[in-house]
Amino acid sequence: MNTYEIIQELESDNSRKFKESVIQRASDAGNTELFEGIAMALDKLRTFGLKQVPESTQDGPGLHWDTFLDTTTQLENRTLTGNAARDRIDYLIGLATQAEWNDWYRRILIKDLRCGVTEKTVNKHSKYKVPVFDCMLADDSAKHEKKLKGRVLLEPKLDGVRLVVICDIDKDEVVLMSRNGKELTNFPHINKQFDDMLDQLPQSYVFDGEVMSDNFQVLMREIHRKDGAQTEDATLNLFDCLPLTAFKEGGYKLPLHTRKEELHGFTFGPSVKIVESVEVDLDTDRDRFLDYNKLCVDRGYEGIMVKPIEGPYECKRSTLWLKVKPFIEVSLTVVDTEEGTGRNAGKLGALIVEGEDSGKFIRTNVGSGLSDADRESYWEDREKLIGQVVEVRADAVTQNQDVTDEYSLRFPRFLRFRGFEPGEKL
Repeated sequence: MNTYEIIQELESDNSRKFKESVIQRASDAGNTELFEGIAMALDKLRTFGLKQVPESTQDGPGLHWDTFLDTTTQLENRTLTGNAARDRIDYLIGLATQAEWNDWYRRILIKDLRCGVTEKTVNKHSKYKVPVFDCMLADDSAKHEKKLKGRVLLEPKLDGVRLVVICDIDKDEVVLMSRNGKELTNFPHINKQFDDMLDQLPQSYVFDGEVMSDNFQVLMREIHRKDGAQTEDATLNLFDCLPLTAFKEGGYKLPLHTRKEELHGFTFGPSVKIVESVEVDLDTDRDRFLDYNKLCVDRGYEGIMVKPIEGPYECKRSTLWLKVKPFIEVSLTVVDTEEGTGRNAGKLGALIVEGEDSGKFIRTNVGSGLSDADRESYWEDREKLIGQVVEVRADAVTQNQDVTDEYSLRFPRFLRFRGFEPGEKL
């Protein structure tokens, strides 16, 4: 079976188990070409510098994998760019058959295999591994109260969109990414300000922060726009940095206070700020911790972040970073909807959501927090809600009395939908 035919096979059936069986079969067969191409497409940090890749409309004699690899290497290294890159792509299209170009080679270059296969699927069901894009994520302090100790830095808990800035001096380019590794192109003013500072970087760097504007929902809407996004008021608030090599390796051992010193040593543009931080010893100055938490809430923040001053950067969810809020928030997936009753008849009554949080399976109905306009519009498009990630705010996680090993939420309130597509959160 040709490699492009395996992609077609994966695309032909939406069953998760079917896709896993195809991946496992290809792994057992030692199909290195397939998995090398999948890794090129799914590894978020491998880019080819191409804005558009044409489809093929006719058959050529066939394109050999090694010939394609020679081109992708030059594209990745940026030794092949501009008109020369476009001419090379046209040449490859002329060599390839229509099916192998449109369903395999082109999909690698546009980094979208369009067959429903993710890094996790490949890594779990094959001997071949794909690097997973991960930034450091905080855990909830309510689950780890014993870890609130020692010398820490306190920061405001920002309510924005996570933004990871990849500054690659070897490629002479800046790429803005979401926490999932999806490129964000609607902040050209922020991108330019990092591009202007590439020359001052001693090596390729990753800057980690949260982009914010005056209105979160407006910000989310503008992120989705394909054209004409209005994001000029958006500001990137940075709280960490590390070398790109360390980010690729999964973390950085240099302690937080040293990373903060490095961060303050850079000169940023007007739309890039550094998040304030306050050093506190939680063993001896608990009152200052409580006062700062209250101050941040009074200033409109969600709460505070607590980070050990000697802690490393870990590319995963980590208890080294704890968020302290006067409530909990969990991200759950919409699995069904309920029609309202009474004045809400013919409108959305509640979202039925479920998912796992800290090893607990949560299933609950969320009806509070929805406006009348929300109930009407969401009910009209209720089929599109299935699979979407919703952020739910609640007072606490509670044991579900009717089902063993299932949990619910106390006073759940709808907060917002998050993400570009079903199952994805920014």
